[in-house]
Amino acid sequence: MSDALVIGGANGIGLAIATLLAEDERFDNIHIVDRQTVASEFQHPKFRCHTFDLRSEDYSLFDTFTEVNTLIITAGFGRLAHFSDIDDEHIIDSFAVNSTAVIRIIRHFYDRMQSTEEFYCGVMGSIAGFMSSPLFAVYGATKAALKIFIESVNVELEMAGTTNRILNISPGSIKGTAFYNGANDLSITRQLGAEILTHLWAKDDLFIPQYDEIFKTVLERYHADFRAEGRHSYNYKMQSGRIK
Repeated sequence: MSDALVIGGANGIGLAIATLLAEDERFDNIHIVDRQTVASEFQHPKFRCHTFDLRSEDYSLFDTFTEVNTLIITAGFGRLAHFSDIDDEHIIDSFAVNSTAVIRIIRHFYDRMQSTEEFYCGVMGSIAGFMSSPLFAVYGATKAALKIFIESVNVELEMAGTTNRILNISPGSIKGTAFYNGANDLSITRQLGAEILTHLWAKDDLFIPQYDEIFKTVLERYHADFRAEGRHSYNYKMQSGRIK
């Protein structure tokens, strides 16, 4: 028996993954670290909620989870907008939460990841980290930073002789979450959460949901002509009605 830790587990896909882990008899406790606590309708007896702001300087909290062998980081945020409408605070906070926090948290668990003991780690990236994403430029940049970090550290883990890896989970938009000011709907997010855990237990290093259906073609178009694909992405987002 062991514990799992879900950073950003109070909402969205993090909440779905935390709920699935709580239903797994291998785990005693599911620690959830988030700025918010889990809403009453989604609470589970195994949940242990810790309120924490990832913009904080003191990360000593993450040294207290001594029984954790499964780490999932889903915390993050983005704003769909022209870069001209983004202020300095948003830029600083975006990198602090989406990129720097992930790297700092992993450092606190890295000794366990390098060992021969089983350790599972998954990080929520984004397909925006694989290509230009106009109107999502800052968010895409934070996720691109994670992509390179994860790929680089996974090689170091391999060369250290361990089978432990970081799973880069890089979806497009996810329905059933509060990311775009929506509402949490576990009936929608549970399936994706289960798919993520399947790849996590297999120690895969990359999972792009709907890759064959959507993103294989998108990435091929991007690599063939990144400028044209950028214009296509821009027009698609402008027509989506999500730009305020």
